[in-house]
Amino acid sequence: MRRRLIGLFFILTVFLLIGAACSSGGEGTNGDQVELSIFNIKVETKDQLEGMIAKYEEENPDVKINLTTVGGGQDATSALQAKFSSNDEPNIFLLGGLSDAAKYQDYLIDVSEMESAKTAIDGTLEGATLDGTPYGIPLNIEGYSWMINKDIFNQAGIDPESIGSYQDFVEAVETIDSQKEELGLESVFAFSGKEDWVVSQFSSHFTSPEFNNSVIDAYASEELELEYGSRMQEYTDLFNQYNAQPILSLDYSTSVEEMFAGGQVAIIHQGNWIIPSLDSLDESFASEKLGILPMYVEDDSEGKIIAGPSWFWGINGDKEEASVEESKKFMDWMYTSDYGKEKIISDFKYIPAHEGYDTDAIADDVSKTIYEMLMNGETGIWANNQYPDGFFSTALFPDFQRYLNGDITWEDFEEVTKENYSKMR
Repeated sequence: MRRRLIGLFFILTVFLLIGAACSSGGEGTNGDQVELSIFNIKVETKDQLEGMIAKYEEENPDVKINLTTVGGGQDATSALQAKFSSNDEPNIFLLGGLSDAAKYQDYLIDVSEMESAKTAIDGTLEGATLDGTPYGIPLNIEGYSWMINKDIFNQAGIDPESIGSYQDFVEAVETIDSQKEELGLESVFAFSGKEDWVVSQFSSHFTSPEFNNSVIDAYASEELELEYGSRMQEYTDLFNQYNAQPILSLDYSTSVEEMFAGGQVAIIHQGNWIIPSLDSLDESFASEKLGILPMYVEDDSEGKIIAGPSWFWGINGDKEEASVEESKKFMDWMYTSDYGKEKIISDFKYIPAHEGYDTDAIADDVSKTIYEMLMNGETGIWANNQYPDGFFSTALFPDFQRYLNGDITWEDFEEVTKENYSKMR
């Protein structure tokens, strides 16, 4: 009897050990299931990304994808760094340009052989390419400048198409301001002076031409001369004079979703990423009221907007092989499958950064304008994404706020900005 019990115990132990070995799939797996994590900062398309993930999981029942979205006033950069510091690194995460690519280069894979890299529009991989190796898939094309409510302009007797210089823009602003009460406006502008990223993007209009509108030149620059600083000051003084106050307290939500969407202001500094939010509040706003005006920086004959890939999906190669391969497969499916291509335009309302899309299906005129201007070479680059790590949030932004608040002169702002740029590079 005792010998039989010992035998049964031995057999049971063997089965338990086998079961434990089978259930241990290692990092990123659970048996036959592959588990991925995605770190997303695009809060405005969080729901759309969740829908994309649900469809992929439906088609691939052996895959589980967990999405973390941080943004919209939260410090996404610090949150991502915290993930890596706590050994909770995501499989897929967004890179903001060459500085981010360099920071996480030891984790990132070369994406050059992926279909979503091969179909990327010529030049769109540059923002995540180091020493000839691309480390990111472009999220989309995004463009920004002065976003306007064409309805308000027309009511004020201004044809937006007639604005062809900086002085034309000044006159339009003054005309709208003189009719504020009749138009039911609180102010002409609602520039979000509380948001460091808005200030950073605004600065790109004036630093991009200094860097020859080249992502590579911007990243390689050792100094910032602010060659177009005087025009930057003119635009800054203009919007600060006619802005909703206190400007330093004006956040994204108040500026875009309350004041601009609510018809309380005529102009904000934003990009086409606000379209899903506007559509959720007023389905006719983007299609009927929204317009974009360029800035006149290098000269008064040719205005430009900033446009190009703003973010890139990086894939963490410091993971189990199965999860790395599944991450690549998901990215390729998202950007090259028929389902993915249709959703990128119709649901995400993205301007595609890849070939093979029906660009005639881009729903709103602003996105079409941004795409056409990019294709025609009428755009500057996202120079702010190539600034030294931490420069815009810890140096440029607080000093720009001090100028807006009247605490320092423009000469002081330029001096300290140039000095900090060189030090932080």
